Amino acid sequence: MLYNWLKNIDFAYPVVLGLFALLTLIIWWYIKKADSRQGTIKVSTVYSFGVSSRKSHFRHVPFILRLLALSCLILALARPQKRNDEQRTEGEGIDIVLCMDVSGSMGSRDIAPSRMEVAKELAEEFVRGRPVDRIGLVIFSGESFTQCPITNDRNTLITQIQNLESRKYLKDGTVIGEGLATAVDRLTESKSKSKVVILITDGKEDAPDTRLLDPLTALEIAKSKKVKVYTVGMGAAPAAIIEVIGKRGKQKNPNIDFLDEALLQKMANETGGKYFRAIDKGALRKTYQEIDQLEKSKIETTSFKRTEEKFLPFVLAALAFLLMEVILRYTLFRKFP
Repeated sequence: MLYNWLKNIDFAYPVVLGLFALLTLIIWWYIKKADSRQGTIKVSTVYSFGVSSRKSHFRHVPFILRLLALSCLILALARPQKRNDEQRTEGEGIDIVLCMDVSGSMGSRDIAPSRMEVAKELAEEFVRGRPVDRIGLVIFSGESFTQCPITNDRNTLITQIQNLESRKYLKDGTVIGEGLATAVDRLTESKSKSKVVILITDGKEDAPDTRLLDPLTALEIAKSKKVKVYTVGMGAAPAAIIEVIGKRGKQKNPNIDFLDEALLQKMANETGGKYFRAIDKGALRKTYQEIDQLEKSKIETTSFKRTEEKFLPFVLAALAFLLMEVILRYTLFRKFP
């Protein structure tokens, strides 16, 4: 209990604790002078004085009490304090929806350990770095789904991001348009001055028969709702992938063919956003950092520092030890000339 209390204590004047070194000198002086302060007589034998008493065993108690009193005074002079630091963050945030592709191709390992794992890790970093924004999560593959509505609950959102897996929830395919439309829909009721969608995909529109919206229609919806769209194309650079030569001649790499950069650039440019190409983890991290700079929130952080003085218990303890020493020295351990 005492240890738990002391570990939360800071000293305003820690240099005063150096006075504890003087206690060693006091102890040395006491031991050296102990015999000279005792009365002596010359006798031929000490046999008769061999009997010891309880009083003789405890004769050093007053000195120990004095040391304890001095120790408490030193601690009191060092001004022990208990400090409580609090921070309150307020500001005008931005409403953001992360729109993430969870199709099977996101499990590709050209970006180690996989595109999906890297996208999840850096999305989590981005969320942690936006303390006053409301952020939501939409996923899409062959259909789109709101994984987490826009919220201030960081822990819930991060848990949803961490649990994402490709090909686990939705139909096969890639419906970029429906993903964007769902993300924009989550921002429809938003009263924020700035509404942003960050759309991450590694493919192009590959819709099943059940598709409801094409990408260009979704783009028009985003423009009408004044939602800014930042698009991110994931996948290794063309030079980093070996092309396959077969009977039909040199084939284009499917990873590059599958990324519809023209569509992603159009979505970004026409909504006031920006298109980014993420060929590796470092590039995706820079993408998030640039978006973070482009979409600044107004943040006000107020710090509160409260200190509670804790020297009084040590002063009272010192007085108590001194009083006990005086009482014992002039009663039980009183000396006569």
